[in-house]
Amino acid sequence: MHHPEKASTDKNRKRNNKERTESMSSSHCFENPPALNPAGGVGEVVDDFGGQKAYVAGSAGSKAAVVLISDAFGFEAPNLRKIADKVASSGYFVVVPDFLHGDPYDPSNPNNPGMWMKSHNPQTAFEEAKPVIAAIKEKGVSNIGAAGYCWGAKVVVELAKVHEIQAAVLLHPSLLTVDDIKEVKCPISILGAEIDRSSPPELLKQFEQVLSDNSGVSSVCLNLLDL
Repeated sequence: MHHPEKASTDKNRKRNNKERTESMSSSHCFENPPALNPAGGVGEVVDDFGGQKAYVAGSAGSKAAVVLISDAFGFEAPNLRKIADKVASSGYFVVVPDFLHGDPYDPSNPNNPGMWMKSHNPQTAFEEAKPVIAAIKEKGVSNIGAAGYCWGAKVVVELAKVHEIQAAVLLHPSLLTVDDIKEVKCPISILGAEIDRSSPPELLKQFEQVLSDNSGVSSVCLNLLDL
């Protein structure tokens, strides 16, 4: 039996996924790749943290932790590890999981980014993040926040929808919709870039309006034009 409503829903879902991929594809992140360094940072790389290879920094005895989720270039990006070390120096236990599994975006591959996105779904990373957070909790950590860059921002929002974290930070986010932001259930800060085709100022304004209408969630939404 043909179900026109289901067919329409499936068509809309495919169109939304295509739009998200195109949004990610146009990101400036892809145009300025870092020189990856697997040995970078003052922390250490562990082979299994909640089932994931990860860069960790800071004291495991801390009662507060931050999970940093990378953009498409992965957890070996030098600036990401510098940020992890700086956050750790403020007293946090920091975990930077390799949700890309050693396969960061490669600008030299002509099939990217479309093919890369198909095999690196943020929804998969969201599911993989749950055991990582559980492993942090097993260390006695009572407060966990997460910050995501570009691709990683989508993963953080998924965590923020289901009470997995107590605070969220999104930096030049991509792949997000207004409906995603409507479902956020923890305090959130969104920091956008002045020029960003993935999340232009107009979209950030929509995010800001949605969050201001949600009295149960404290929020800050800024882009460089506001500073």
